[in-house]
Amino acid sequence: MCGRFTLFDQIKAIQKRFGINVSKLDEATPSFNIAPSQSVIAIINDGERNRLGQLRWGLIPFWAKDTKIGYKMINARAETITEKSSFKHAFIRRRCLIPANGFYEWKTVNGQKQPYLIQLKGEGLFGFAGLWEKWTDGEETIFSCAIITTEANEMMSDIHHRMPVIVKKEEEASWLDPNIQDPNTLKQFLLPIDSDEMKAYAVSADVNSAKNNHEGLLNSL
Repeated sequence: MCGRFTLFDQIKAIQKRFGINVSKLDEATPSFNIAPSQSVIAIINDGERNRLGQLRWGLIPFWAKDTKIGYKMINARAETITEKSSFKHAFIRRRCLIPANGFYEWKTVNGQKQPYLIQLKGEGLFGFAGLWEKWTDGEETIFSCAIITTEANEMMSDIHHRMPVIVKKEEEASWLDPNIQDPNTLKQFLLPIDSDEMKAYAVSADVNSAKNNHEGLLNSL
């Protein structure tokens, strides 16, 4: 799964990395412990341009009667994404990238859960494969998202059996393209990234609480 991640690059760096044409954000506060239900930076394509804005993490399907369903919808499994009513429509028409510098996962060691920070080698920005939805009830409108997960690669399998889908840089434009709607084509983007491109190290258990959000969480034990 993916339940926490980091994003500490400045907006200008995110805009440059992902080729943003339109942005609703001029700046953002670096976050070292992003948690579900919080607003996250996300990128969509409107058919012509890449647009950057914010979405609530925890997807609320357009047909939902209660927004609380979003708390259970932070992740979408790649293997069943075309079968679940909560995700199948967004998978075809409303895909996004969620930029990050790293994500956390917990490994059980001697009965205790030890958090690890996972990054790309070089510690650069990357994009999670995501889905987004627009939910409306009267005058209230919420734009929300979920991060897609897949089976762990060899490196991640030592920590956890699942991992978020990291879209390859050369495939990001196709993933965002709303004109690509063939499920079989889209599923080809949902494979685990190669282990050789990643690194992981143990970090403080302070990350267990979303109230803790400081640069020290990135320090290796």
